[in-house]
Amino acid sequence: MNIVCIGAGSMAESMIHGWINKRILKPSDISVMNKSDIDRLEFLRDEYGVNIVQKEKAELKNADFALLAMKPKDVKAALCGIQDDLSPDTVILSVVAGVPIRTIQKYVGNLPIARAMPNTSAKIGKSATGVAWSEQVTLEQQYELRDLLSSIGGVTVVEEPQLDAVTAVAGSGPAFIYYFAEAMTEAGVANGLSLEDSKKLVRQTFSGASEMLQYAEFAELRKKVTSPNGTTAAGIASLEENNFKEIIGECINQAASRSQALGREFE
Repeated sequence: MNIVCIGAGSMAESMIHGWINKRILKPSDISVMNKSDIDRLEFLRDEYGVNIVQKEKAELKNADFALLAMKPKDVKAALCGIQDDLSPDTVILSVVAGVPIRTIQKYVGNLPIARAMPNTSAKIGKSATGVAWSEQVTLEQQYELRDLLSSIGGVTVVEEPQLDAVTAVAGSGPAFIYYFAEAMTEAGVANGLSLEDSKKLVRQTFSGASEMLQYAEFAELRKKVTSPNGTTAAGIASLEENNFKEIIGECINQAASRSQALGREFE
């Protein structure tokens, strides 16, 4: 299996790292190209042993998969630059936020196309990834896509319209959790902890809670910690009084709406 990464940013690097680390692909199976940053391409070549796409683009012509991993504003130029070099059997795997399959098809025709939304936890093999694909993607290609994406974390297959929600919950989600961690750390300091101790306690609390989430229902875990009239109950009551769930809901709604808007912008 050969794959060409079109775009060489942090997401592409995270996926390359996962593929090689899980031995899904060998470094020689992977090629990279981008618009102009040769230093970045050379870094990936030196760090991971992957290939740089040459001027003739032979690597692209022989690719089983082409990974689109650039900013939404660069998709049109990227697709126009490769559309004549793609094999009819190449699967397009896009991790570009918001840009729908139908927009990609305008430039590459009826090639098999998959859209995936990983998150930055792909760097440690813990991404929460949603994926949808066009009807041209065969069953065998679906299995191959699952293998590629599962090397960087968990995979959930959804319908394409649901990817806006996936983007909000999983794609943007880590940033919301980090923001919560920042707030907890600052509150710990305000209540007398040193910054170092507060960070240490927050990190371990998030780590332990994340592990516990794998084994029980979320509400059940919360109830087990929340003794009547105890400290946790007092904190939960404050969250409820301040409409915490409504705030989080609006946060997710706004992120999903922005994903939808990106799709409209680049159609």
